[in-house]
Amino acid sequence: MPAVGFGLWKVDNATCADTVYNAIKTGYRLFDGAADYGNEKEVGQGLKRAMDEGLVKREELFITTKLWNTNHAREHVVPAFERSLNDMGLDYVDLYLIHFPLAIAYVPESTRYPPGFFYDDAGTKVVTEKSPMHETWAGMEEVYNSGRAKNIGISNFNGQLIMDLLRYAKVQPSVLQIEHHPYYVQQELIDFCKEQNIHVTAYSSFGPMSYLELDQKLAHGTPTLLEHPTIKKIADAKQKTTSQILLRWATQRGLAVIPKSNNQGRLQQNLECCAFDLSDSEIKEISALDKNLKFNAPHNYGIPLIGTFA
Repeated sequence: MPAVGFGLWKVDNATCADTVYNAIKTGYRLFDGAADYGNEKEVGQGLKRAMDEGLVKREELFITTKLWNTNHAREHVVPAFERSLNDMGLDYVDLYLIHFPLAIAYVPESTRYPPGFFYDDAGTKVVTEKSPMHETWAGMEEVYNSGRAKNIGISNFNGQLIMDLLRYAKVQPSVLQIEHHPYYVQQELIDFCKEQNIHVTAYSSFGPMSYLELDQKLAHGTPTLLEHPTIKKIADAKQKTTSQILLRWATQRGLAVIPKSNNQGRLQQNLECCAFDLSDSEIKEISALDKNLKFNAPHNYGIPLIGTFA
């Protein structure tokens, strides 16, 4: 799994195929997607174009996608995975994740796809359902045992949920994906995962920046990390961009990162974030910015759910 990948959240359908193709040309090999992002067909088109032109072979790519909340019942896991696989035009993915540890009532594809958090078309009603995680994970293990997902894992799980999963899992999760930035360090969770040989992937590495376009009040009320004096001071000393400093802070501590950019210059800079090292004191200084501040929680979007997951 590459240390630096490309995140496909909020990549517009109209430009997604070209975006994926250009990212491959730039050198990206890890692509992090999800059924909920609603762009898997276009992702597949971009991948196919690059492979057809000989820019990359399938085995050189690391493709991740995710099971959405409405498909947590065991009988829905494999069909949901097959929809993602077919939409991308792939024979297998390298990693399949449970997107959130949250079971929401099933919404048929014929009603709405992707269904999002809401059960009704008006976007007002969230209905949880009773599929326990051990049944969802059994469905994930079916996907793994079929050979069509090389690895399975989890996203947005906290430590207690992971400990519970490890008690019954026949196939251990390979990866945990979490929100992670200097305002939300979660060091104890990361240390626990290292002890359990679970690799950690960080999303939203730039903190509130990812949530400004969603008009999230918390993000608008939080100083941007890209302009934070501590990050800028270190960036100036290293002659790097602040985004490179934030990404290197994560990768140097053993995490993978999946930033997104439509700007070719930043696309290249993000990919080159491992070409230098931060000192131990600089890493500690950045980590000291921790506010235990989580942006990607349902209640921050006005979705009436308790944010009990990481």
